[in-house]
Amino acid sequence: MIFIAGIQPKTKLLESSPRICLSCGSPQAYLKRVDHYLSIFFVPIIPIRRGVPMLRCENCGAVLTETGPPLWTEGIQEEKRCAHCGRVMEGDFSYCPYCGTRLR
Repeated sequence: MIFIAGIQPKTKLLESSPRICLSCGSPQAYLKRVDHYLSIFFVPIIPIRRGVPMLRCENCGAVLTETGPPLWTEGIQEEKRCAHCGRVMEGDFSYCPYCGTRLR
């Protein structure tokens, strides 16, 4: 009999309501935690290690601590996005050309 086992990460959403991202200003930062589990046949069975709570922005990709300093900044999108609708701005606009929201 062959068993396929290993340790895999599992992201847990800690709060369902979003917070304001301190990196881009968008209200799309969610409090999450990455826990590691012993998995058998790719099914998480036994918790091995509990992760640190973090804010992960769905708009810009920033990963911040709960109080704001960045935990990880590699891969954060450099393009300018509207904080209201999330669409990418091509030029240097003062207002979003898609939804009309004033840009910061």
